[in-house]
Amino acid sequence: MNDSATLWWDKEKDSLCYIEQTLLPGEYRIIECRTVDRLATAIRRLEIRGAPALGVAGAYGVALATRTITHNDFAPFMDGVREAAGLLRSTRPTAINLGWGIDRVLATLATARTAGEASDLSLREAETIAREDTACCHAIGDNGAALLPDRCTVLTHCNAGALACSSWGTALGVIRSAVKAGKDVKVIACETRPLLQGARLTAWELERDGIDVTVITDSMAAHFMRAGAIDAVIVGADRITHDAVFNKIGTYMHAVCARHHGIPFYVAAPLSTFDADNGERDVVIEERGRDEVTVMGGRTCVPEGAKVKNPAFDATPVGLVTAIITETGVLRQPIDTRSHLSLPKSH
Repeated sequence: MNDSATLWWDKEKDSLCYIEQTLLPGEYRIIECRTVDRLATAIRRLEIRGAPALGVAGAYGVALATRTITHNDFAPFMDGVREAAGLLRSTRPTAINLGWGIDRVLATLATARTAGEASDLSLREAETIAREDTACCHAIGDNGAALLPDRCTVLTHCNAGALACSSWGTALGVIRSAVKAGKDVKVIACETRPLLQGARLTAWELERDGIDVTVITDSMAAHFMRAGAIDAVIVGADRITHDAVFNKIGTYMHAVCARHHGIPFYVAAPLSTFDADNGERDVVIEERGRDEVTVMGGRTCVPEGAKVKNPAFDATPVGLVTAIITETGVLRQPIDTRSHLSLPKSH
């Protein structure tokens, strides 16, 4: 089963290393990242992506900043670290985990008095966050596996696997844990236009694990639901407010179709993805570039004069969600996401 790291700190090279996801499945390449600017570019380009992975990346980004900013005085040094953190925070506005990871490491620097102390504290906290994320994904997987029948076909959207986390995955973590428990689980992966994270990344992960996976175009999902070919839908999340789940564009469509066909719609996400302070109307949905929609395989597919919209995420009303699977338990309908901190330890 896939428990290998997606991003990690190489102590010998004193740098952040990660799997460059835009090259998959054609090429597997590890990138050594030594500066905050390079990390910001990697996040914008989706070389690193997925809410939990962004939280880990943000944490490591602060550690990078403490190693690359040079000031003789500590106060301007910390100003530089906070400025670097702000740059990273601005790269993906919808995913809440990025800012969460950054803020958690910054908070540990309150006791630092020298650049050396800040460097040590930031890396220690970032590595703790990475370890906790792996443990969290396994707990989500175990809690969610109990919801799946012994034999089933699960539809998923985008990539909420090991590549979207430090390892194991959230939605795919549920599937991996179910298979590990002996259940016969087949997966239908929606391709996830425009960047094909389902076709490129989810299928790549599951095929490597030997888990039965079939790729379909996004527009085929309702057809297979109506045909009785899908027993459950499981997706990840980039932010969960009290009234909506923000996830890759197309998720809302699957939730509506699943409700119409009486199919359970599950969201698998860590508690760090919950946003207790905001509602759907408060969240900025990232609008990405035109070329992601108009160009495929180097070929222009849309007339130059035609307008293009490219929101990266959509919001699914919480009322359409059968249950939210977290590391501490399962929130069932009626779902009150504001009670998540008091969830029981068992499902």
